Amino acid sequence: MFMRAEPKDPYVEEVPSNSRLISEVAHPHGLNRIKVEGVGLVVGLDGTGFDPPPSPQRAALLGEMNRREVADPNQILSSPNTALVVVRGVLRPGIQAGDRFDIEVKTTSRSEATSLRGGKLLETRLTELAVLGDQIRKGHLMGKAKGSLLVDPSATGEDAIAHSTRGVILGGGVANKSRKLGLWIDHDHQSVRLSQQIGKAVNDRFHSYIDGVKRGVSTPKTDEYLEVEVHPRYKDNVGRYMRVIRSIAISESRTARQQRLLLLGEQLLDPVTAATAAIRLEAIGGDAAIEVLEQGLVSSDPDVRFYAAEAMAYLDQTDAVQVLAEAARDEPALRVNALAAMSAMDDAAAYEELRELLSLRSAETRYGAFRALWAMSPNDPLVKGESLKGRFSYHVLNIEGPPLIHATSSHRAEIVLFGTEHRLNTPFVLDAGKNILVNGLGEGEITVTRFQAGSANEQRSVTGDVDELVRTVVEFGARYPDVVQMLQQAQDSGALVGRFRVNALPEYGRTIDRRPTKSSSSKPSKPAPAVDASIETPMPELFGPGE
Repeated sequence: MFMRAEPKDPYVEEVPSNSRLISEVAHPHGLNRIKVEGVGLVVGLDGTGFDPPPSPQRAALLGEMNRREVADPNQILSSPNTALVVVRGVLRPGIQAGDRFDIEVKTTSRSEATSLRGGKLLETRLTELAVLGDQIRKGHLMGKAKGSLLVDPSATGEDAIAHSTRGVILGGGVANKSRKLGLWIDHDHQSVRLSQQIGKAVNDRFHSYIDGVKRGVSTPKTDEYLEVEVHPRYKDNVGRYMRVIRSIAISESRTARQQRLLLLGEQLLDPVTAATAAIRLEAIGGDAAIEVLEQGLVSSDPDVRFYAAEAMAYLDQTDAVQVLAEAARDEPALRVNALAAMSAMDDAAAYEELRELLSLRSAETRYGAFRALWAMSPNDPLVKGESLKGRFSYHVLNIEGPPLIHATSSHRAEIVLFGTEHRLNTPFVLDAGKNILVNGLGEGEITVTRFQAGSANEQRSVTGDVDELVRTVVEFGARYPDVVQMLQQAQDSGALVGRFRVNALPEYGRTIDRRPTKSSSSKPSKPAPAVDASIETPMPELFGPGE
């Protein structure tokens, strides 16, 4: 069972004295999430903007506009079609220069702008900011942001008013430089010799190929610091990667290794210590560790089976797949880690199990399996999809199962159609942005109209097929937020046959109801109280919170 005990430090306990782990002498660097901010300008609003009052934010934006030699900046700020906004993002651990991350945009507390819907953020510089007195102090440039805003399309009533002045830009941020991971050697242990020993131990376990050349992931820089590159298998689970690295033995004889394997085998079969033992066995790797983990797969305890399977997945062992697939399907608390583990595998059995999960009823299981498959093999024809006019990623999956359409509000602009038959029933009227109207009031006749100031309107008739409608409105100029809004309206009005979900991501941090099993010979009694159990391994970035 998860979290039955609270060891002081599960990474240094019960290790033979001649098997010193990296965690005993070094701690990780670069696992924090760095918040970056900027002050930007949203344009293209439909009279819902506001001339910002004097403030440090307005002064910062005017300074940036002057730096870019924008003519009449005060006149632009006074337009009802623009709004000053605060722009925020989070740089995840291990992010590389050029990688994208989500952006949050919202109006300031003193703004009287009423809506950002339909707006577009102009390029904004992002730094680590601090407000000191009446001035904003900027740190180094960490990234840039721009793009079309997605404002919550499902908000209604008072929620709609509150949510209309904030939005997200999926993948709208671009990192300016890479974030390094590393290990700091504790002060009492610093030495060039130890730094070299740790580097060798890490490189003996992990390496990658750069232009066909085998190279270790660790580079000792000084007597106190080693730089560590992310191994490709852990690109979506950096927290686990660093935990595994800290569980590597620095220098261990064959006899000591065998002794430790025996100890870890005992700990793996105990639900209290199974999670830590599995991580340490994963750190050892190789056939000997796999043989021990295989014992956990046949345990009667579900927690032991899961932790053993999770570690085996990162060692790319097919035997782990069935346990992980069952966890993803049947246990919501384990779904996040089970799907992420399968996505890290280079294994046909894992691919087939993920494909089977695409056809289930649960929206989060289906979309979770899709994201896992895309992370595993983004060029696979089943999930590759296409880019619609460069505005968002579009995927039509030829699979069985009840009709489901999914859109994201985190990670990247993406619409997934589960199945090829998605229909709209008339009558209905939908908006696909400010200038596109979808009129389905006639009997079976649907007309898409684009209104254009100063020229004739453009019009086209379509069937009730959702795929055809999406492609038509995008051709007419609709952006990702416009398409999401249109689909949400179709769902709310009852026109859409099937379900439409936004950001149905598997959730991390759920608890499991582990009730003690009742003996068949026992007398009837009150149900045993639920035991809150939560998973002990880190949250993968694959299903992390929106940036």
